[in-house]
Formats: sequence, C-alpha cells, structure tokens
Amino acid sequence: MTEDYGEGNLVEQAESFLSEVLAGWNDTVRALDACDDAAVLPAAEDLLIVPRCIDSLADKACADPTLSGWPMLEYFTAKSLEETAIWNGIGAAGRPRSPGVDWWYEQASSFGLPVYKRLIAAVRSRGMSPENIAGSLMHYARGHLSGLRRRGDNSDGSSRGVRAGASGTAAVLSAGDQRTLLEEIVALLPVEKGVAPTRFLLGLLSVATVLHAAAACRDELERRAGNQLEEAALGDLLIPNTGYSAETLYDVDSVQRMLEQFMVTTPPAFAASPETTDEGQLVDAPPAELRPVCSVGKLVDGYLAEVGTDANLKPSKFQTIAALVPDYARAIDDGLYRAIDIYLKAHPWLTDSEREQLCRLMNCQKLSLEACTHAAQNERLPLRVVVQVLFFEQLRLRTTVSGWFFVSDNADQGSSSDNCVLPRRRPDDDLDFSAGSEVTTEEDGFAAARHDEPSSPAMSVAEIQRPGKPKSALSRLLGKLGLCGRSSSRQQQQPPLPGASDKRRKSFDLGC
Repeated sequence: MTEDYGEGNLVEQAESFLSEVLAGWNDTVRALDACDDAAVLPAAEDLLIVPRCIDSLADKACADPTLSGWPMLEYFTAKSLEETAIWNGIGAAGRPRSPGVDWWYEQASSFGLPVYKRLIAAVRSRGMSPENIAGSLMHYARGHLSGLRRRGDNSDGSSRGVRAGASGTAAVLSAGDQRTLLEEIVALLPVEKGVAPTRFLLGLLSVATVLHAAAACRDELERRAGNQLEEAALGDLLIPNTGYSAETLYDVDSVQRMLEQFMVTTPPAFAASPETTDEGQLVDAPPAELRPVCSVGKLVDGYLAEVGTDANLKPSKFQTIAALVPDYARAIDDGLYRAIDIYLKAHPWLTDSEREQLCRLMNCQKLSLEACTHAAQNERLPLRVVVQVLFFEQLRLRTTVSGWFFVSDNADQGSSSDNCVLPRRRPDDDLDFSAGSEVTTEEDGFAAARHDEPSSPAMSVAEIQRPGKPKSALSRLLGKLGLCGRSSSRQQQQPPLPGASDKRRKSFDLGC
C-alpha cells in the first residue's frame, strides 16, 4: 500500500485525507471523538492520529483571533450565519461577531479527561496565557461536576452553556469519577494568583468536602482561596461540614485555616492598633493598604453572625476566629458586636466569665451611636461591659460638645477680627482732640488700629492696659480725616475769653 508499487496507493490517500481533516476545527474534533472509543484508541495511538489531532487543535486554540490569517475565521463566519435569525424570509444578519478567547471552551469540554489533559498540556507548552487555561478548566469542571452546577457558579462571567453529549444530555459521572476529575482539575490549575476566581475555588472546596477528596487537594484549594480571600462572598464561605465526626453545621476549621493563610500572606498595614483623635475618629491610612484586610474583616464578622446560631459552636472557636482579624481592620465594631450578640442569644448557658471573654473582642470606643444605644439596653451583656459602653458614650458626648464650643468660639473671633477694623473705645479713653495733632495717612491709621488691637484672646490684661494714655478711637478717626491738626491750631489761635485773666489773677491773690 506504499508508493513502492505505484502511485496513488492507500497510504498516500489516507495521509491526504487526514491532512484535510486536520485543516478544520469541527472535523478534527469529530475525528478525536471517534478515536476516544476504547476499541479504536490503541490503533489510533499507534498510527499517531490522536497526537496529530491534539496538536492541530492546540495550534488553532493558541492562534490570535485578531490576525487576518486566523484559521478559524471561516468557521466563525459560517457559524454566525447559521445562528442568524430570519424574519419573514429576510435574514437579520449584521456584522459577524468577533470571537472571544473562550471560543474553544465548549467543544474542548466534550473530550474525556485523558484527552483533555493532553490538550491542556499542549496549549500550555505553546505559551497560552494562564487566565485562558484557567477559564477552560473552569468550564470543563462546571460541565462534569454536578455539585458546581447545583451551586450555579458562573465565576468567569461566560455566557456559554455546557455542551451536551452526543445523545443531547450531559453525561453524569459517578462519585468516584467526579472525585478523580476534581483532583485532576486542581492539579492542572495554573499556579499564578488570581487566575481563578475565589468563588470558583470555594465551590471546588465545597464539592471536595462532599466527595471526600484527598487531603492534599483540599489543602491546595484552601491555600489558593486564602491568598485571595478578600474577593470572597459570605455565601461562599458557608461550606457544609460533612465529616463523620462533625459537630458544627459548617466547616469552621476550614475557614479558620483560610483566614490564617490570608493573614500570613498579607503584609500588615500598621505595626500596632490605630489611636483615636480627640474627635473620636480613627487615624486614616491609604485606602489601597487597608482595602483587602477591611474587606476580610467585614466578611469574618458576617460569617460569625451566620455560624453563631449553631448551638454546637464552642466559645473558644468563636473567639479564635474573631481574634485573627487585627484591630485596625475594623473601622467600627458594629459587625463584631452583632455577631457576639447573636452568639450570646443562641448560647444562654454561658457563664459570666465566658461572656466577658467574648465581649473583650470588641472595642467599646469603636461602637456607633446605634450600637451603643442597643448595648446599653442589652441584658445579655455583662454589667461591666454595659458600664464601659455608657462611660465611653458619655466621654464621646462631652468631647463632641466641647468641639462645638471650640468651633463656635473660633467662628466668632474670626468674624469680629474681619469686620471690626477699629477697636472699641474703652471707658477710660477721653475725647482728646490734641492727641492726634499729627496728620496720618490712611495706611498708617489702619496699621495703628491693628497694632492696638489684641492679637489673641490669651493676651493678658496688663498688656492691653499698658502705661501711657493711648489715642482714642475718635482722635484716630479725625487723624485719618486730617481734622485733628486744624482743631488744635484753632484752639491755640483763639483769643482768651473776657475776664479770664482777671479770674487767674484773683485765684493767684487768694493763693498767696
């Protein structure tokens, strides 16, 4: 069947036909699906048909869709025409939609796990981005793990559905096969941080707990989810506890390990807890530094409020999880107070010492007015905590009132200094017209007025009432108008009144 006996033999014809098959995406996928049969696979491997199909698909998946010579351009153009809606015999086709990076996810999910693993290894060796590989793995996991389908996880935002099998229904794997597939998916995930959403990782962890996956698989998922815990939602942390010796409803030990992992990998924003200013406001820090840890703090407070209703949750476990969040991660402690109150309500048999230990987790100075009002009337809190709440609330009220008076005094002082250019006339000032005999300019008069005005409220009375008879306000005003010199000169030039000299003489004689 070779060319040694003639031209156009079976080997050349088969090679030519296989080259035509490998040129198209759909034909290559159908050929690879046909080779996946147990009876055909050994022969297809010996003839190198399976490796060539995988290499062809990997080359097409790694090709840039934006290039003009993209090999899948004709395929997507034809597919767009097939999906075009026809109304009244008229096609409503517009411009062909541009394919995204996830165009190959759907058909790749139809392969079995051994073939799919080889395809992922091929695209990874060709330099595909970790985000694209992680997207394909998420699509494949949602198509084959029934637990993820029940959770409704769509973390990558893809609108593509899960491709059904040849019979039109998705194949349902057994629990053992799903456990094996989940462990393989976790092993194939890229190691880069953030390539897989936290919601998807926590969904895998929940399914791994239900399927009793290997401890190494669960530890890897906890480590990955803990590194990016700030992106998690409260519902994703509610992982059911399906252990044989489970005491609590949710797996709080797993959440504790993820929280510890987050605190180890996240650098502290402060070396110590922040101090409070006189106005009771926390010292602000750059938002970029505090945003992840603050998000985790709110998440932990909400989680404690949810699991606090479990009667089997021990106070030591509650206290350990709450204490893992640093003090600077909470701007206010209202969420933590709500979680403590819910826990005390669900555990009325706690002793006073246990209640006090739980209440020491929160800072009474960081409670809002609504929380303080509720705490002051809360009968579940120890008496010492209620007294502390009332004391700090009184202190805060006193500080607020004193701040109001301080602002009011500054406002009054600023308005008086801006509006009154000339100082008030003191009662001991006399209307001395001769005091302003020198004619002053407008600038000199304004400077003299500002100089005589007290500079600050703390100036002593002795500095204000300095020795010497100061110029009165009226004399300075007349000096500005240039009238003081004229009045004094008129008084000097005015002749003495009749009889004035006789009166002086008479008083001189009487004195003698």
